[in-house]
Amino acid sequence: MHADIVALQAFYQASLGQVARRMVLRALREVWSNTAGLTVAGVGYAIPYLRPFRGEAARVLALMPAQQGVAPWPSEGPGLSCLCDDASLPLPDLSVDRVLLIHGLEGTEHPRPLLREIWRVLAGNGRLLVVAPNRRGLWARADGTPFGHGHPYSAGQLARALTDALFVPLRQTSALFVPPVQSRLALSWAPAWEKLGRRWFPGFGGVTMIEAGKQMFAGVTSVEPVAKKSLIMPLPNGVTQWHHEPHDQRPNP
Repeated sequence: MHADIVALQAFYQASLGQVARRMVLRALREVWSNTAGLTVAGVGYAIPYLRPFRGEAARVLALMPAQQGVAPWPSEGPGLSCLCDDASLPLPDLSVDRVLLIHGLEGTEHPRPLLREIWRVLAGNGRLLVVAPNRRGLWARADGTPFGHGHPYSAGQLARALTDALFVPLRQTSALFVPPVQSRLALSWAPAWEKLGRRWFPGFGGVTMIEAGKQMFAGVTSVEPVAKKSLIMPLPNGVTQWHHEPHDQRPNP
């Protein structure tokens, strides 16, 4: 089950959420140091991590699952967030260069359709970066944070989920070694916790992060394109909702 949008916003406005954002974003930028000229899409609740890409990438989008809810973003300029079905993203095939999936995979009841939909919209040489709660870490046990909700993953489980959805895991890292506590003293030592944890205890980070590319030559049954009817539903504050209604889908023999 997806975390509620109100709870997600409240978490990232608090001190613990701000520290978590900085630590995860630091690891994220080590993987994606330069997105100049690319299209970057966040799936799930990626808003706290997308702002650094706005001045760098050619286009940035935030796609939020209907079960979670949607928040208008950014606060200035045209809205770049939309409410959508996480198994039917409102994007053309091969249209995105980078996809950040965070606060998304652990909350969905059907992870494979979500990952296959991301596979569809990702460009041939594109990259997916999944950030998921680590089942061995302390954050997966902290009910007061969004990382403590849904289904946590070990690194092996996350890699298998990606492989099953026709992705090829390329790089793995971790983040959030700081304990999920509200203590100012503990939070002030967050960079030291991260450095120590990543060097000596990489399997116990609060989140596991895996970058993956598309497996392009898999022997899968081809499927005829689905005829869809698009419904564009305007919402308050510049947010847009796309909804697709499939008409027919028949696998080729």
